[in-house]
Order: sequence, then C-alpha cells, then structure tokens
Amino acid sequence: MRYRIRHVTEYRYDEFVALNHNVARVVPRSDLRQRVFAHQVTVDPAPAGVRRFVDLYGNTVVAFDLEAKHRAMTLTAEGEVEIDARGPVELGTSMPWDVIADPHIARPFEVADFAYDSTMVQRSAALALLARPHAPPGRPVLEVARALTTAIHATFTYDPEATQVSTPLPEVLTLRRGVCQDFSHVMLGALRSLGIAASYVSGYLETTPPPGRPRLVGADATHAWVRVYGGPRHGFVDFDPTNDCIPDDRHVVTAIGRDFADVSPVKGLLLGGGRTHVHVSVDVMRLDHA
Repeated sequence: MRYRIRHVTEYRYDEFVALNHNVARVVPRSDLRQRVFAHQVTVDPAPAGVRRFVDLYGNTVVAFDLEAKHRAMTLTAEGEVEIDARGPVELGTSMPWDVIADPHIARPFEVADFAYDSTMVQRSAALALLARPHAPPGRPVLEVARALTTAIHATFTYDPEATQVSTPLPEVLTLRRGVCQDFSHVMLGALRSLGIAASYVSGYLETTPPPGRPRLVGADATHAWVRVYGGPRHGFVDFDPTNDCIPDDRHVVTAIGRDFADVSPVKGLLLGGGRTHVHVSVDVMRLDHA
C-alpha cells in the first residue's frame, strides 16, 4: 500500500523567541516492509542550520536552529511511503515468555535495552499484576502480548481529555483512561515488569480507510503502539492496544525507542517566547495508483 503523508506542526508564541534549537523525528523509517519516497522536511522561518543524523535506534533525526527573532514556527514533513502487507503471525510458535524473560539468559543489546526501566516507563508490581493473568507458565510470549493488547483495549477508555504528554504512568494506570501514548506505555510497563522486552513505536495511521474497513482510533494525529520481542525466529512483532490489533499496512512507522521521550516528533529548547501554543495536523492519504 502506498500513502502520501503530510504532517504539519505549528507553534505560536506569546512573546518573541530569540533562539530556538529543535530536533524532529518525523521522517518515516525504511526497512524490509516499508519504503520512503521523496520525503522532505521544511521549516518556516528558514533555519540558520539543518543537520540530519541517525540516532541509536535507527531513527532519522532532523536538527535545526532558528537564530532570528520570531513569534511563530511551522514544521512540515511530507512525502510518500509504501508498505508491504504483513503475512500471518504465528503467535503460538514464539518462545515461552518465562524463558525469554529469564534474566540469566544473555540478550543482545538491541533486545535487552527494551526490557528495563526508561524515562517514562518504570516497572512496578501493579503493572506486573496487569499482565499476570495473561501469562501462565510456558505460554508463548506473543500470545501473552496479544492477550494483553485485548485486555488493555477492553479495560481502558480512549479519552483525549484525560491525560497530557507528561502524565505519569502510575496515574494513567489509576485513571484507566488516556490516548495511544498512554495505552502503549501501560503495555510496555506491564510486559517489562515480567521481564519481556518491548519497544515504543511512533507513527501514523491511514486517515480515511477504504469502504468496508473500519476507521482506527488515533488517525488524526501521530499514533503509537508497541513492538514485542518474540525470540530470534520472530524478532519484534507489533501490537496496537488502542485499536486491539496487530498492525499491518495501515500503520506507518516513523520512530522506535524505549518510550515517548525517545521518539517525540519535535523536541526543542528556546530562549524567550512566553507561553507556547501548538497545533498539529496529520493527513495520511491512500494513493489511487497503489
């Protein structure tokens, strides 16, 4: 499936900003299933300098500096992405969760880094309790992840007014309400509290699906879901607790990290500005020729 994606982030400041340093993770990833074409990132007003690099997790980072006084900034990321459909995922052939979570078994860094506490997701007994009913001894780890995906979707309410980006995970667990970031953090915390490695995925959803296919929650902005390590045979497999599904060709991956703090679409430091007002719009359009 091929999509054209346009992601616009607008900032308005109550006072002049004298200096503005930013890093953006808004360029979709390229891998075996996903290919990026003619993608560009533009900033208004024009920055004094722009740098591109790849971070520890393989995400493209666009860093830019605004050194002239300004009261507004707009970042636009747009391009085309082609995604191959995923074949059936054999959840039952993944490794037993209690084997894969054994701390005495050596794991490569790219797996182990996602099994421990991170900036916004700390393991806890309460989170482990959330996962335990779905993790009897010997159950394949991807079956555990799928069951937990369904449980979170069924027992948490999608509510954009309930939380903010900075709402602590224990508070989300108490509220049982939030958005895709919160659902994903809860799932990460529950899995990691059992010793299961899982990463945070930031990306997009198709805005308007074709006839007969349901509209997924979270399609009006950036979306988030989880990748769970199933063992050497399966690698990392995606799960979307907000929509109770295994992501396929309607989920576009932008960045991967330990939690939202690693993959925030735009993050920066500024001098001045006073109060900041942010407006984000995302459009993911299926192309007719795909």
